Amino acid sequence: MGLRRRRSTSGRSDGAAEGASDVAAGVADATGKAGRAARRAGAATENAGAELAVGARKPFTAARAKRMIGIGKAVAPLLAPYALAAAGVARARWDAHRAARLGVEPGQLAAYAGPGGALHARLSRLAQALDELDSGSETDTTNAGRRFAADARPRLADLAVAVRAAEQMPSTRRRTAYRAVAGELDRLEIGLLRHLGITA
Repeated sequence: MGLRRRRSTSGRSDGAAEGASDVAAGVADATGKAGRAARRAGAATENAGAELAVGARKPFTAARAKRMIGIGKAVAPLLAPYALAAAGVARARWDAHRAARLGVEPGQLAAYAGPGGALHARLSRLAQALDELDSGSETDTTNAGRRFAADARPRLADLAVAVRAAEQMPSTRRRTAYRAVAGELDRLEIGLLRHLGITA
């Protein structure tokens, strides 16, 4: 009896060992298959990348040009309104920025175009300030302020002529003339502020 039991126990352990070895073999087989599948997928990806690279290096043929033109004709009508709207917004912002730098309204930019536009804008603003100084009441403006406005107007006219003349000069001479005109405008603006009771 004892021997039979031992045999049956050993038979069971042999069966368990065989089952375990079968499981290990199955796991190893599945792992091998997964590894082979991963290698195949990697090779396919590399081949696809190589084909794309080769396709990208293909010469620009007439057929490819026709295909791209066809795509452009199909896509352009869809994108054109958005592109035009974006261009309009960008132009409006740029005009507003330029107008703010010159100190004028965006609708007046055309009047101050060209290399001397900034100086023309300063001349215009200074002429308006002189008009306001001259037309003020006795409490706002003294006789000296009115005399200053009357004396400064001819000088402003001369400076405007100088700016227009300098626009046709070579760039180095034009820059020198513009610096001289800007210095004269600084002096006139300081005098205007003094007559308005502001010390700069």
